Amino acid sequence: QVQVVESGGGSVQAGGSLKLSCIVSAYKTSPNVMAWFRQAPGKEREGLAVMYTDNGSTYYTDAAKARFAISGDYDKKMAFLQMDDLRPDDTGVYYCVAGWTNDGRADSVTLRHLVAAGFWGQGTQVTVSS
Repeated sequence: QVQVVESGGGSVQAGGSLKLSCIVSAYKTSPNVMAWFRQAPGKEREGLAVMYTDNGSTYYTDAAKARFAISGDYDKKMAFLQMDDLRPDDTGVYYCVAGWTNDGRADSVTLRHLVAAGFWGQGTQVTVSS
């Protein structure tokens, strides 16, 4: 059984920063891909960033490029999302997702794989006010 728990959400003014954390409890092998998604009010869920932990490869979608950074402490089964220069349209529920792949990649395919086969946390709310 795998459990994923996010923390670090909150309310911030536009231009501010937040760092989200995620910890994974896995019975056996630690996940080798960890990603962050979000869902804004009235919008579809979207992927933000993914990391392949075995080689450190990362991939960012356009929504996250330049302002967000994914990192991790894989010995502790943790992942982080540093978010800077936050904007009101970054408001939403942010989800950490953990899983396994065997292709050594971190890209859009990996994000789609995690939508179907990943283990999701309950989400943490981020609210950015103008």
